[in-house]
Amino acid sequence: MEETGRSIPAQPESPGHFQAKPAQVRERRKPSISETPPLAPPPPQLADYESIIGKSQLDELRFLAGAVRGKTVKMVNSTALGGGVAEMLNRLVPLLGELEVKAGWEVITGGNDFFEVTKGFHNALHGGEYTLTQQARDVFMLHTEQNRQRMSFEEDFVVIHDPQPAGLIASKPDHSARWVWRCHIDLSNPNAEVWRFLQPMVERYDSAVFSSPAFARQLAIPQALFYPCIDPLSEKNKELDESYIQEVCDNFGVDRSRPIVTQISRFDRLKDPVGVIQACKMAQKYVDFQLVLAGGSAADDPEGAVVLREVMEAADEDPDIIILDLPPWSALEINALQRASTIIVQKSLKEGFGLTVTEGLWKGKPTIASAVGGIPAQVIDKLTGGLVHSVEGCAYQIRYLLTHPDFALQLGRNGREHVKENFLMTTNVRRWLLLFRILSGA
Repeated sequence: MEETGRSIPAQPESPGHFQAKPAQVRERRKPSISETPPLAPPPPQLADYESIIGKSQLDELRFLAGAVRGKTVKMVNSTALGGGVAEMLNRLVPLLGELEVKAGWEVITGGNDFFEVTKGFHNALHGGEYTLTQQARDVFMLHTEQNRQRMSFEEDFVVIHDPQPAGLIASKPDHSARWVWRCHIDLSNPNAEVWRFLQPMVERYDSAVFSSPAFARQLAIPQALFYPCIDPLSEKNKELDESYIQEVCDNFGVDRSRPIVTQISRFDRLKDPVGVIQACKMAQKYVDFQLVLAGGSAADDPEGAVVLREVMEAADEDPDIIILDLPPWSALEINALQRASTIIVQKSLKEGFGLTVTEGLWKGKPTIASAVGGIPAQVIDKLTGGLVHSVEGCAYQIRYLLTHPDFALQLGRNGREHVKENFLMTTNVRRWLLLFRILSGA
């Protein structure tokens, strides 16, 4: 779907297609958000995926695991809760274990000063301006050394996720492990100064893994392409009873008798939640719907509270904009909100991949997302969703899909099949097994 309307009519076929937002102000109660985490359900077993991917693909995973059975793996990242990396590791580690590849997962620690520096690195590697001071270098290296001293690396494979723990590679000479740097962010146009600081660390790894061909850098080590993935049996993606979906909407004040446009993401400027509000206010002049902005913050992101305040100010107490600051244990509620939605939006300014896009597609929802980072691998324009480049483009696509429900329904069907073929957890397990086989010479 194009923003210019070259292949989609720029105007509705009849005036009756657009129904402007009713003039009356609607009252809604304060959302009810759980303050305590629920008991964790038992994790799915490998056999549980057979109904989704088929027996032949499960047999392939078991065959591939044979060459590295008994090997050990350590996964390291910067947060146990919040964000797509933690979600993927939460399922990848036990599935590898079931295949008799002994995987473990550790999280680095650090003070506010460390995570403020690494957040600056994160934005800079996405192309933002940043001045790399000597103090920032010192803070990064000091906390890296503290983590290195408290951690051991006796495993056969060590996988370090993203820039925050990248400096742990200093421990490599002391051990025989094969080290992999798994980068989940968009490195297509990094801040040159920050990348010069990190690149020598990255080139000490045995291999680097990126989420899109566009993110690959000129490196002296082999590189691989792994699409991120979702677990179709997780709390966030499994099928839900209709009664529970309704209960969640009632608790959050979402009116299911009217269309619902939803963006699920951390309150991060790179996710452009304020831009989503602006787009929806434009579209609401022509079509009636509610906007749901639901998310939270990650432990390694100190800016979340500031961005949330900016979002609240932009919403200006509009009763048709529902802002939900959700705790990390809200997977079921997020699942219900996505399933209740008419359209899923992910209007990121920069995006490594965007698992919320994958989640929306898996649930068969027409998805509008920015043409940045790894998103175009998921949203194939006019086939599995709509790609946009601006606030105005996002507003237009919302208008178009709400007034062309048959087309929106077909996009949703196509999107689900695309995820099934490319972006499920079992496919991710397969890629890791193949890489471990290669690195071990099997």
